Amino acid sequence: MIDTLHIALGGLSGALVGFTLGLVGGGGSILAVPLMVYLVGVKSPHVAIGTSALAVAANAALGLLQHARKHTVKWRCGTLYATAGIVGAFAGSTLGKNFDGQKLLFLFALVMVLVGVLMLRGSKAPDQPDVRLDRENAPRLVGFGFGTGVFSGFFGIGGGFLIVPGLVASTRMPMINAVGTSLVAVTAFGLTTAANYALSGLVDWALAAVFILGGVVGSLLGTLLAQKLSQGNALRTVFAVLIFVVAAYMMWKSWGAM
Repeated sequence: MIDTLHIALGGLSGALVGFTLGLVGGGGSILAVPLMVYLVGVKSPHVAIGTSALAVAANAALGLLQHARKHTVKWRCGTLYATAGIVGAFAGSTLGKNFDGQKLLFLFALVMVLVGVLMLRGSKAPDQPDVRLDRENAPRLVGFGFGTGVFSGFFGIGGGFLIVPGLVASTRMPMINAVGTSLVAVTAFGLTTAANYALSGLVDWALAAVFILGGVVGSLLGTLLAQKLSQGNALRTVFAVLIFVVAAYMMWKSWGAM
């Protein structure tokens, strides 16, 4: 059970994650676990991971609906990628549940640093707007999907920051299609991880509900602001700096607890 303060903090955390997702178009879910642990005050890192995985999956599903309306989702590619990733996510989340919680948070912080660097570097890939699932890209989709799924399940994150480049590398689809299609896998990975953690009683359902509601509001606000800003590189830089700050704080806290 959570009290009024934790409900408020959970809603605020969800709003921050949703706002970041709407503002920079992805990657905001990586903030969910540290917010759960250090702002909301969830004592168990495993409960934080299981709960955030459910919240991320729900918010990703809402985003997927928006992209589907704009016809930016490559459903067959996304479904194959997600199917392979579900197997990886189950394996990764099973391993994560049996890993020391504080060490898991420290590794998570290291991953955040890598994400920040990748966001600063950005990426350029040739576009193939009419890409379809075929014998050439199917094996690559399966390989990237499984690997991303393991990573996503182990750390309890949506993995969108890896899924998008994975889809581009596998199929050369345009970035806008990769972003929309990635939400198929983000939703699937999050639900798989959350279900695995729920079987072990590691999901706080009330907190997840509050987090999801906050995320809906934050996402709407972030999307509105993003439409008014034209410098995408500036937004990416701001988010990368935020990632570095949060990662440094997580390393400091988790290192002292190990």
